[in-house]
Amino acid sequence: KGPISNKKIAWLGDGNNIVYSLIEAATKFNFELSIACPTKFKPDKTIVKWAKSKNAKILITKNPEEAANLADCVMTDKWVSMGDKVKKKKKKKLLKPYQVNKKIMKLAKKDAIFMHCLPANRGEEVTNEVMDGKQSVVWLEALNRIHVQKSIIQWCLK
Repeated sequence: KGPISNKKIAWLGDGNNIVYSLIEAATKFNFELSIACPTKFKPDKTIVKWAKSKNAKILITKNPEEAANLADCVMTDKWVSMGDKVKKKKKKKLLKPYQVNKKIMKLAKKDAIFMHCLPANRGEEVTNEVMDGKQSVVWLEALNRIHVQKSIIQWCLK
């Protein structure tokens, strides 16, 4: 997709650790970040305020359609991470409207990509149709992560 500057990244789901990385990246790389999540799972207001003070373009919404509209990339992650001390059924019910599915991907740009850092819970945060679809780059994303991790290990050993 080329450089990330001037692109729109849509995040749907839990305002988790990946969201914080995206917020920080938005301060440095000049892209629009649209985060759709239930109020209970919004990212910390202080961090969002800090990012906006650095001219980051960030939208926080409860509406997944608004976030995904004309996005260049739609992203999500597991709704319940390993070690989460939450009521899983309740959290999944709250996040169900934020599932990345065909309807959401149709709102994004025609050439939009879908990303997920894996592992995914198919049928929860993403449908099989999207995960295995032509817009999905999850396997390339996983492959690239392996090379980055090998480079970090090499750097640490020097």
